[in-house]
Amino acid sequence: MGRSYEQLSLEERCTLARMRESGQTIRQIAASMDRAASTISRELRRNGERGYKPAYADEQAWARRWRGSRLMRQPELQRQVLSGLSMGWSAEQVAGRLALGQRKGPISAESIYRFIYAQIARTKDYRWRHYMPRGKSKRGWRCKASGPMDRIRERVSIRKRPAYIGKRRQPGHWESDLLMLSDKKSNVLVVQERRSRFIYLAKQENKEAVSTVEHLKAWFSGLPSVLRRTLTQDNGPEFSSHYLLHSEGVETYFCDPRSPWQKGGIENMNGRLRRYIPLRTNPDTFTEGDLADLADRMNNTPRKCLGFRTPAEVFYSFFNPLHFKCEFTFPPARE
Repeated sequence: MGRSYEQLSLEERCTLARMRESGQTIRQIAASMDRAASTISRELRRNGERGYKPAYADEQAWARRWRGSRLMRQPELQRQVLSGLSMGWSAEQVAGRLALGQRKGPISAESIYRFIYAQIARTKDYRWRHYMPRGKSKRGWRCKASGPMDRIRERVSIRKRPAYIGKRRQPGHWESDLLMLSDKKSNVLVVQERRSRFIYLAKQENKEAVSTVEHLKAWFSGLPSVLRRTLTQDNGPEFSSHYLLHSEGVETYFCDPRSPWQKGGIENMNGRLRRYIPLRTNPDTFTEGDLADLADRMNNTPRKCLGFRTPAEVFYSFFNPLHFKCEFTFPPARE
């Protein structure tokens, strides 16, 4: 039966230092101290880069035994992290932003997640979950079913979409979806540009295809032609008038049934938006202006996939300044 491991004492560390200075090997030191060679090797590796100093090594060993989170030990870092999370940033976005310009960031995304989950477990205060982008206390995945395909005129499968679009290297390719509300009729139309993750939001009173395509046409008509190339969506009847977008130069494609991962970018965004627009939301409690503010917040949140730049920074970099001034206008607000 193996013996239990015990930390090196200060006396043993002094012995190790003397034997190391005398030129003895790690195995000789280990045999003399009745310790495993791996223990001696690890001790020297951790504390011997600039010469092994037993007092310093003992202090470092005690520091490593501290089990509290770094966020508990560093109040200022905790304040910065919670400030970022309270703005709707994910743990990865917060960690990435704090690491900008540094060789190694002060904290990892995983440490932030563990800190939040630990607070929930320790205090049983589930308000901590609101620091998470989706407002959940544990990680998960949600998917939804698509509608029938045979009702959609001129439907083109995503399988016929050019492969280069999936690589997100060229701007002007979009995804769309609806975020349903409590009355099962009102909804928020979500449109996201695949390259930059820039979004546009519009409030709708119903799921009629005519209403949806009107909002889409209003949005795309204000964009330069190089930024309105394709639109990928699911098979819901609300998108059945998609062919009316062809006059705007927008080619349309449809995902396979029950395959939300084929437009994973906007599905991810829907999850983030649910933090601010839960399913039970009364549509009378917010306006188009509120949605514009929310879209602005999302578009100015740094994203890991963009090198911690914001969607707005990336999206507006696509524009030639003169071309933008002449051709780009936001669609008028609906009354």
